[in-house]
Amino acid sequence: MVKVAFVCVHNSCRSQIAEALGKHLAGDILDCYSAGTETKPQMNQDAVRLMKQLYGIDMEKTQYSKLISEIPPVDIVVTMGCNVECPFLPCKHREDWGLDDPTGKDDKEFLKVISSIEHNILELRNRMLITRGYHELGCIEVKVENGIQ
Repeated sequence: MVKVAFVCVHNSCRSQIAEALGKHLAGDILDCYSAGTETKPQMNQDAVRLMKQLYGIDMEKTQYSKLISEIPPVDIVVTMGCNVECPFLPCKHREDWGLDDPTGKDDKEFLKVISSIEHNILELRNRMLITRGYHELGCIEVKVENGIQ
């Protein structure tokens, strides 16, 4: 399994959504975590509500706001688009999804972010499946895509 950390400053909205969708849509290949440099006492309630509505996922039952020091070493770090200095975490590959924080905005903005995260998770899963396929076949040449091999 490829260990992936979804990182944002507060670990209360976008990174939590990514962790939940990563487990839901790609848990067969991705071991997903979320974390931040700060924590919030509660996840964003609009994110919690919409994830329950859309996917039947109750993030408050399976997740909590964590610091980056509380998760295990990971292979991939995905930053959400912090608009500040994004937290650093050692990894083999790093990418930024550049997502706007929907906190304080209407459901339309949340749905746009959730949809982008879903798309990105599925894309990441597909890249990892392709990579895994090359390794399992024992290929000498490994396709490198976006710096991941």
